[in-house]
Amino acid sequence: MKVQSINLEEKFSKFSTHWTPKIIGELNGQYLKLAKVKNDFVWHSHAHEDELFFVVKGTLIMEYRDQPTTRTGPGEILIIPKGVEHLPRTEDEEVWLMLCEPKTTKHTGAVEHEKTVKNLEWI
Repeated sequence: MKVQSINLEEKFSKFSTHWTPKIIGELNGQYLKLAKVKNDFVWHSHAHEDELFFVVKGTLIMEYRDQPTTRTGPGEILIIPKGVEHLPRTEDEEVWLMLCEPKTTKHTGAVEHEKTVKNLEWI
């Protein structure tokens, strides 16, 4: 297998859709994904997987049913423990994220929504 660096700017330039993660790498049963997000997503949780959000650009706002809202800015990481219901959103700005989660993680957990992506694309 060829070992090479991944340029995040170049990968982010390959897509413009919001809330549609793209796979850029794989390690130890995990996918590394990039996503551009804007406005509200979908209330959901992941029963068996934690999620890691690394904010590359913008501010990610995360709402929870039973705890205070968090704001995560560029260069910061947010880890959502499995089972925690959450709603990712932004304040009308495009936010760039890198996600790290098990390959088995479903985009919106058990929730089926028009924004649910079932087949992730490699870029």
